Amino acid sequence: MTSTSRAARRAARKNRPKTPRRVVVKLGSNLLTAGRDTLDVQMATRLAKQIVEVRRRGIEALIVTSGAVALGREALAASAPGTRMGRSTLAYRQALAAIGQAKLMHLYERLFDAHDVTVAQALVTRGDLQRRLGYLNFRNTLETLIEIGALPIINENDVVAVDELKADAYGDNDRLSAMVANAIDADLLVLLGEMDGLFTSDPTVDPAARIIPEVREIDARIIAAAGDSRDGRGRGGMASKVEAARLATASGAEVVIASGRVPDAILLLCDGEAIGTRFHSGVSRMESRKRWVLTGVSEHRGGVVIDGGAVAAVRNGGKSLLPAGITDVEGGFERGDIVAIKETTGKAVAWGVANYSSSDLEAIKGHNSEEVRELLGHEYGPEVVHRDNMAVV
Repeated sequence: MTSTSRAARRAARKNRPKTPRRVVVKLGSNLLTAGRDTLDVQMATRLAKQIVEVRRRGIEALIVTSGAVALGREALAASAPGTRMGRSTLAYRQALAAIGQAKLMHLYERLFDAHDVTVAQALVTRGDLQRRLGYLNFRNTLETLIEIGALPIINENDVVAVDELKADAYGDNDRLSAMVANAIDADLLVLLGEMDGLFTSDPTVDPAARIIPEVREIDARIIAAAGDSRDGRGRGGMASKVEAARLATASGAEVVIASGRVPDAILLLCDGEAIGTRFHSGVSRMESRKRWVLTGVSEHRGGVVIDGGAVAAVRNGGKSLLPAGITDVEGGFERGDIVAIKETTGKAVAWGVANYSSSDLEAIKGHNSEEVRELLGHEYGPEVVHRDNMAVV
C-alpha cells in the first residue's frame, strides 16, 4: 500500500461520522406499505431486526412510525367495503387513523416480542411539544422508557391532531421526528422512505438528476432541489424531510435521508456509511430550554425584522431583543408564541418566545423599553424576547 492510499484511508476514517449514542428512526408510510393500502410485513420485519441489532450494539433507539391511516383504510375495505360516507373529510381520515393505529402497534408488538424487546406506544401532537409542560412530560417519559429498556414507538395522535391530516398538511411525521430528536437529545435522525436521498432535481422526471451525498448548509439550492412532492398515502415529501433536517441540525443532530430498501440501511448509517443524503450540523448540543424553543420553529406564525445593531447584540453580544431594534413585524402571533428573529435580508438570526403579541409590537417597534407602558397601557418587561428564551442559529 502506498503512502498516498494510507493517507486517504486515514482521512476517510477521520471524517467518518461517529457512532451515535442515541438514534431516532422515522419510518415512512410508503416504505411500510410498499405504496399500497396494505402493510409490507416483510419490510417491517427486516427493519425491526435492524433496530434490535442497533440496541444490541449499545445504541439507544426510538421509532417514529407512519402507516396508521393506510392500515385503517385496508381494514375498513375488508370489513365494510361499501363504506362511502365522507371519504374526503378530516373526520374520516381520523377514523382511519384510530382503526389503523391499533393494528400498527399490534404488528410492532409481535415483531419485537420475537426478540424479547418490550415496545411502548407514545401518541403525541406537535402542539404538545410546543407547550413547555407537555414537552417536559414527553421528554421525561421517553427518557424513562429508554432507561428501563423499552423501545418507544411514537406516532402523531391523529385522532386529535388536525394539521397532520388536513389536505394542506405540511408533512407526514417528518417534523414530528425532528421534534422528538430535539426533545431527547438524539445524535442522529434517520428519515427512511423509498427515495434514495435528496437529488439535484426530481429523478422521476429528470434523467440527469444526481443524488446529493452531503449537505452542510440548507440554502436556496437545497430547498429548490427538495421541491414539494407528496402523494395520497404519505403526507410527506422531500420538502418536509428537508424542513425536518433544518430543525434537527439546528439543535446539533445529524440527519440522513435514505431508502429503507437498502439492505441493513439503519445499521450502515449508524456505522457512518455514506448512503443517502447526510445533513451535517454545524452547532454544538444545546441546553434543554433552547432545544425546546427550536421545536416550535416549524409551527411559528410570524416574526420580527431587526436592524444591524440588534443583529450584532443578539448574535455576538449575548443580549436580549429590545423593541428599539425592531424595524418590522411579520405575521400574526400572540404573547408566548415562538417567533423568528430576522435580519433585513430575511435570514433568521434566532428563534425565541415572544413576550408581546404582533399587534403590541406594531405599536412599540423602534421605541425604547421605557416607552412601552405609555404606548400600550401595560407591559410584560423590557425585552421582546429574553435571552434565556432564545436560540441563536
